[in-house]
Amino acid sequence: MQIRPEDALEYHSASPAGKVSVNPTKPCLTQRDLSLAYTPGVAVPCLAIERDPSLAYKYTAKGNLVGVVTNGSAVLGLGNIGALAGKPVMEGKGVLFKRFADIDVFDIELDSANPDEIIRTCQMLEPTFGGINLEDIKAPECFYIEEELRKTMKIPVFHDDQHGTAIISGAALLNALELAGKKIEEIKVVFNGAGAAAISCAAHYINLGVRRENILMCDTKGVIYEGRTAHMNAYKARYAAPTEARTLSEALVGADVFFGLSSAGAVTPEMVKGMAPDPIIFALANPDPEIGYNEAKAARPDAIVATGRSDYPNQVNNVLGFPFIFRGALDVRATTINDEMKLAATRALASLAKEDVPDSVLRAYSVDRIEFGREYIIPKPFDPRVLIWEASAVAQAAMDSGVAQAPVEIQHYREELERRLGTAHGVMRAMINKAQRDPKRIVFTEGEEGKILRAAQILIDEKIAVPILLGNEERIRAKAAELRLRVDQIQIVDPQNFARQDVYLEEFYSLRQRKGVTRTEARQLILNPVTFGSLMVRLGEADALIGGLTTHYPDTIRPALQVIDVRPELHRVAGVYVVITPKRDIFFLADATVNIEPDAEALAEIAIMASEKCRRFGKEPRVAMLSFSNFGSTLHPLSAKVREAVELVRQRAPGLMIDGEMQADTAVVPQIIDETYPFSTLKGGANVLVFPNLESGNIAYKLLHRIGGAELIGPLLAGLSKPVHVLQRGSEVNDIVHVAAVAVVDAQEVGSPYPSLSAATR
Repeated sequence: MQIRPEDALEYHSASPAGKVSVNPTKPCLTQRDLSLAYTPGVAVPCLAIERDPSLAYKYTAKGNLVGVVTNGSAVLGLGNIGALAGKPVMEGKGVLFKRFADIDVFDIELDSANPDEIIRTCQMLEPTFGGINLEDIKAPECFYIEEELRKTMKIPVFHDDQHGTAIISGAALLNALELAGKKIEEIKVVFNGAGAAAISCAAHYINLGVRRENILMCDTKGVIYEGRTAHMNAYKARYAAPTEARTLSEALVGADVFFGLSSAGAVTPEMVKGMAPDPIIFALANPDPEIGYNEAKAARPDAIVATGRSDYPNQVNNVLGFPFIFRGALDVRATTINDEMKLAATRALASLAKEDVPDSVLRAYSVDRIEFGREYIIPKPFDPRVLIWEASAVAQAAMDSGVAQAPVEIQHYREELERRLGTAHGVMRAMINKAQRDPKRIVFTEGEEGKILRAAQILIDEKIAVPILLGNEERIRAKAAELRLRVDQIQIVDPQNFARQDVYLEEFYSLRQRKGVTRTEARQLILNPVTFGSLMVRLGEADALIGGLTTHYPDTIRPALQVIDVRPELHRVAGVYVVITPKRDIFFLADATVNIEPDAEALAEIAIMASEKCRRFGKEPRVAMLSFSNFGSTLHPLSAKVREAVELVRQRAPGLMIDGEMQADTAVVPQIIDETYPFSTLKGGANVLVFPNLESGNIAYKLLHRIGGAELIGPLLAGLSKPVHVLQRGSEVNDIVHVAAVAVVDAQEVGSPYPSLSAATR
């Protein structure tokens, strides 16, 4: 990717200048707010913290605040440019902390080359921060600074230039060795570069199992060997080896691993040709590696190659480390980041690389497929799962090693991390937990589709559901093998060769013979996957059906409605979207998919069905019946229809909080009702929004999603006696898993009454 200097300057200078700002997290709109935020109210938490210093984590932002500290003496790719010139890099670091792990940062640029001044400054800042990230400080001073701070401070101190590359490349090394069939205790490793990162990487590799005597380290003067005195320091001396090799070229002969943190072009094709079979080449000099990816592969086609560049496979990017390591450390209030936590981070990343890659990641990198192998040995930086896997591993290691002051229950913590990815994840985690208590059989009508197969694998692995795949068994197994999925535990049913086809024929014919369907036509119609799957559900051979990934919505819903009965107390079905706004408010929108021009009777049923769906998600429904009118402000048949629907709901479900007709802003802004319509029975703002027709509902949810940035779950079909859900065309794997979890919970509760609804609605 080419970046013009003008583009970079414009990016940084656009108003407001720089890349970070401070936003208050509490309201400050009224005199009372001001009195709480500052004087006199602020004295109360101040005195509480004076009595018990640990309360600073409860009453201030300390627990989620990291100081990024530098003196600008070793800015990546730029060298000793000084503290002020390094500020844009530190602001950028803060952006990454916030973007990837929701951690707030103050960047601290210190105009000092004296390591003792830097140490003392950080010590004095301990009351401010929950952790210190040292950045771009040259070696060997950076070693001394970190060592002293770790001895004297009770918050995590982490020099990312040292440990970040070590942790992430360590994960790449573990997976590369597995793919190459090599044992870590037997490999010969050559480092080129003997600065902070290389020395830390060597130490971390030894903790992973590399033998110290199998390491050769080179600097700009050649191999660091026993007896060498020129250009040495105590940190290099740890890796002085008893060897006759004096040059990098000599050191690489027979080496299993090359690890470069030096300069572009330091390694030639001839050098790597002399390495051992299946060599592992980590050329991490930035922006240009010691040897280019294509150049290394051309010289050694059997090599596994990683670089620091995003335009080649296996990018070793420090953003895979520091945000998530600090997240885990802060959340258990660790007093340090120790070797156990670093090793846990490495192993979590290595394990995650072997998992199926989400569609969101594939889209971010504009590829159709990513799978564990020689060109994918570490997760991609934009993989959202890194937060959950790595932060939880670090937190667990902190607890296990005794440095956590605020231990957590790890499963609950993983769920909390999931919520940080977006409220939809948190909402669905609760639904998944319910599903896992009693998994049900879900028949998927498009069993040959890769996304369905990948979702089915997750459902099996996570024990969310028991998937049944419809389709040609040979094609399904071939596709699963191509995707490296295991389908041995998954039932595959081919309607064309189904042994009990006659039973299904008779059932369908009995349902449709007075609807103009002949027996001959019925025999063909039951081969439609939706019809066949619906018959499985009707006959008790599956508990729910999911389809629609590759078809239009009506093409899925119509066959299902021909087989699955509408609930006896209802006359129709409706579609409900769960909409989660950027402010994390949750709304249930109906109907945006089924009923085009509902009358008052239909609107009443839609309101009841949407309320039931709201309650199934663990929320108490507050229903607004929407219109262009507020409580009779406009006399028109359309607004009168909505008022009539409200009265019908009140008769059928007297315990349900509902009101209307009302405009959309009246429904969602409680102050409007409190101040202008105090007579309304809707209090606290609506969370169930019933639209007067499909047109308005469809427009609203799409605008909320595309312009408003809302997250969507659904559409969820309501009103059938047994669960049927229709996917949006092109849904992602996670969407399919989420809808399947909802279907399982629906199946668990088939026939269960809804406590707050009257008997007339059951």
